[in-house]
Amino acid sequence: MNILKGDIVQVIAGDSRYHGKRGKVLSVDKERGRVLVEGVNIVKKHMRASQQNQQGGIVEKEAPVHISNVMPWCESAGKPSPIVRKQLKDGSRVRVYKINGETVKEKERERKS
Repeated sequence: MNILKGDIVQVIAGDSRYHGKRGKVLSVDKERGRVLVEGVNIVKKHMRASQQNQQGGIVEKEAPVHISNVMPWCESAGKPSPIVRKQLKDGSRVRVYKINGETVKEKERERKS
């Protein structure tokens, strides 16, 4: 599983409303093999009024998508590409796009959050 939180992915399969749409990965559930992508697979949830949600009502939120239905987006190539891990000569491992061998920008992602 090479998709991590903060990566930009494109939906390659699934609901036609979201097919081809790109978004940032908000969370990854490794056990279930699902990812939560910003702006993709929007569902309506009926919420009861509570202390945190004073008004209640219908709330729209993202639902998880299976990880096989998304692919990482390579900005320089302008198309989706799988991510593979390569070992450098100094022994460190980096994530690179398979399409052009470019390193995934780690500083853009919020890995710790």
